[in-house]
Amino acid sequence: MATHRFAVGLAVMFSPDREQEHKKGALFKIVRLLPEAGNAFQYRVKSEIDGHERVVREDQLTRA
Repeated sequence: MATHRFAVGLAVMFSPDREQEHKKGALFKIVRLLPEAGNAFQYRVKSEIDGHERVVREDQLTRA
């Protein structure tokens, strides 16, 4: 059974899809693990810069 690669509290870099309005490489912190959607795990992350939270796919994240 597959598991999440990242843990709550971990700092990560976010790489958005082309159509998303966010800068590549922005620093976020994992705040919650979410269930799998389609073929990818999801995470609730919070921006280290402005505190904005968003839901992202695991393939959009790398360790900071």
